[in-house]
Amino acid sequence: MAPQREISAWRPGVPGVVEVFHAHYTEYAYPMHVHEAWTLLIVDDGAVRYDLDRHEHGTPHDTVSLLPPHIPHNGAPATADGFRKRVLYLDSSRLGDDLIGPAVDGPDLVDPVLRHRVGQLHTALAHPGDELEADSRLTLIAERLHGRLRPAAAAGLTRPDRPLAYRLRELLDARLVEGVALDEAARLVHAHPAHLVRAFSGAFGIAPHQYLMSRRVDRARRLLLDGRPPGEVAAATGFYDQSHLTRHFRRLVGVTPGRYARS
Repeated sequence: MAPQREISAWRPGVPGVVEVFHAHYTEYAYPMHVHEAWTLLIVDDGAVRYDLDRHEHGTPHDTVSLLPPHIPHNGAPATADGFRKRVLYLDSSRLGDDLIGPAVDGPDLVDPVLRHRVGQLHTALAHPGDELEADSRLTLIAERLHGRLRPAAAAGLTRPDRPLAYRLRELLDARLVEGVALDEAARLVHAHPAHLVRAFSGAFGIAPHQYLMSRRVDRARRLLLDGRPPGEVAAATGFYDQSHLTRHFRRLVGVTPGRYARS
């Protein structure tokens, strides 16, 4: 069987994400190298064996690997069929230098919840228009990484509060069409982004990005029933394009916008 080297790479419009990199390799082995950014890695098929700071590590099932910047490492398939991986490269605005030491000591985190969240983040990053969802998910992932690597520091985080959640909801209602980035929302309501997401989710049982999309879909339903075409409705309700509207509309309503309008 011929060696496989399939890759996909892009830079999304999410603060702190330097690059998204998906790859399927069967025989390729990385030599020793370094990255300027943090490497957040999950393996979907197969396994990777690598050396970090002269210690051997691996990526068994449900593992999330976090490799610090400027620390040499390599990588090679640990199975005959190679590996399929998804990687995020993150700058220091997401993960600070205080985590480098703990990450060198324990880069492989066996954490099914974290692994699931990273997978959800990759799905959001693949769809233009879902930047608020991706930003929110990444913020909570970074918080969980802090909790795993520096549990004493993470224990001092402030608990969510309802007044903050209501301020964010008012902001989302006011910016329904144009939207708002998570860091801008945090500045406007004077809160840490992770604290803001947790406060909103705890108060309303729904994440900020889910609330915003459901409000947009609700408005889109009214415009479709007024006879406006789906492409025009997508632009009028804040969606990236018609396919972005269709994906969220089908998920929340069960049918496409066109079928809904024809009904």
